[in-house]
Amino acid sequence: MTSLVPEHAVAASGLPRERGGWWHQFVCPAHGTELSHEGIPGPVPPADGVRCPHGCRVDSEPVRGAWLVLSHQAWARRIRVLAHRAARTGSAADRAEAVDLLVAYAEVHAAVAGDENERAQDWMLRGRLFHQALTDAIWSVSIGHAVWSLAESAPELAGSMRPVLPVLDATAEAARAARDSLVAEGRFTSNYTAWLNASGRVCARAAELVRAGADGAPAVSVADDEWLAGEHGQLAHALAATTRGGWEWEASTYYHGFVLRAYLLSLRGTDPADLPVAARDRIVAMTDVLAGLATDDGILPAVHDGPYLRAPLALEWTELCALADGFVADAGLGAVAARARREAGDGDTLEDELRTLPGGWFTGAPLASSRPARAAVSVDEEVGISVVRAGGIHAVLDHGPHGAAHGHHDKLALYLYGRQTPWQPDPGQVPYGHPAWRDHYASAVAHPCVRVDDGDPAEATGALLARDERSLTVEVRGDATSWYAGVRAVRHVVVGDGYLLDVVAATADRPRRLTLGLRPDVPLQVRLDGDVVRTAWDGAERLDGTHAARATGAAGPVPVRPVVVPGPGPADDPQRERAHVDWTAHDATAALWVSVYRTGPGLGAELLGLDATEVRVRRADGVVDVHPLPAEVTHG
Repeated sequence: MTSLVPEHAVAASGLPRERGGWWHQFVCPAHGTELSHEGIPGPVPPADGVRCPHGCRVDSEPVRGAWLVLSHQAWARRIRVLAHRAARTGSAADRAEAVDLLVAYAEVHAAVAGDENERAQDWMLRGRLFHQALTDAIWSVSIGHAVWSLAESAPELAGSMRPVLPVLDATAEAARAARDSLVAEGRFTSNYTAWLNASGRVCARAAELVRAGADGAPAVSVADDEWLAGEHGQLAHALAATTRGGWEWEASTYYHGFVLRAYLLSLRGTDPADLPVAARDRIVAMTDVLAGLATDDGILPAVHDGPYLRAPLALEWTELCALADGFVADAGLGAVAARARREAGDGDTLEDELRTLPGGWFTGAPLASSRPARAAVSVDEEVGISVVRAGGIHAVLDHGPHGAAHGHHDKLALYLYGRQTPWQPDPGQVPYGHPAWRDHYASAVAHPCVRVDDGDPAEATGALLARDERSLTVEVRGDATSWYAGVRAVRHVVVGDGYLLDVVAATADRPRRLTLGLRPDVPLQVRLDGDVVRTAWDGAERLDGTHAARATGAAGPVPVRPVVVPGPGPADDPQRERAHVDWTAHDATAALWVSVYRTGPGLGAELLGLDATEVRVRRADGVVDVHPLPAEVTHG
């Protein structure tokens, strides 16, 4: 029997009609992996629990609440896609479905999202539809943009959308209250602020368009828009929460993109050239940061907190790249967008809609990029993130501040990538709702860095000691309150002719267990060859390494033993076992580790030896390069 109920009415009946929780609890308690998105978007979680990739079925209140967050967000995204597509194509069916869903959501919101959510954890900035005000803001940005697109492209729909006004007004008011709380607590630079401002600006503008109806709401200049140009508006936040080089202050790839996406979403309908010069240049610099961090094939290293690999995140990257292309001419993110589309699979993206909305997302031409040409050594001294490119190797060195709540104990870690192969990647982070695995991925043992006595250090800030066009030298020192007390480590990285040279030195004020780790995400073979260790790293591109080490203790030389142990892979699946290598010197007061990495045509380059003052490397053509060791390495 054929249903007489319109398809969009059926869709509206699938909206969740309960408050959502905290999405970070959408994690298997046994395996630490994110749970399956089956049934999303839908009204209720699976009756028999949510499936884990390893076969578990998890049915708990936190997981159900997290499922509802993801379903609400997926519905909001679907509505936004429908509205944008209707604006682009004039589809009456898309328009009708979007309006019906919005009106139905207004009813849901009125029924369940009243006072602050009493189920939120004490540390949270409380939301109304969800545990967190941040989650409310993200959801409402999609809802507000959907209304904006419909009201702007079809003003005659204003009457039909008037039931949505209470949602828009309430979310804008809640965003202001939450932002005021952050400001009062001295947390204006929080990444939350970017989304609260985006929510306030988008929902307020959408409400203006609905109220104006066919008359059309007059454009508001940037200078007169409090959500953008006010004392605590988006442009002030862009200057306060980022460094001069354009990094979001926590130096997390994920939160950098998270904040930049909020800025670009909130700037809809503006001409980039009309923005204050300092703010617009900072946003351009933020896009340049991502272009400079990415590998040639578009891998974005997951520095500090953030998912290692996640399809919903890939959708966010495709959206950000499309928006960035409208703000910055030649944003340099084409490879990132292409890779993100592959990772997202069949999921809807907003890329086409964002690029082809009538009138465009921005009303003026993109700004010129300030991105410099890719250099062999690129250093951001303020956040301490450096990129080194050598013979097909893309290395990322983390040597700056800890990164606050989203930082990891990875000081002086060296991450190794090919164009498309994550040989030794930053492992990222699991959903925060799994405390044990979250602690692991924030720990020193999860990263390719120096460890002392197998414990975690105190939070620390490293320092750049020296750099030139083909090398850099960085250090971290420990005292009573920083890193490992009484220990100093130096990392010296050199761009060779077809290879990368990595020299690490550690000194301690008393005999300690000093370890340097390798943390691959590809099959790794390790072979002892006399005093040299040889490694072979598989993947779409192969990486080969030769390694040597020496150490001394109170009574003279001590052995440095490479031990291969099974360990967890990156944070998308902690159950993916990888071969970890720990080079450890027991009861040592000083240790030196030297590695030569090469890929592609440079496979013949290898480490020949080291002495007290230099390292010798034989290139593929037989020429021997002699690299003097810096005084910071040889004299501790």
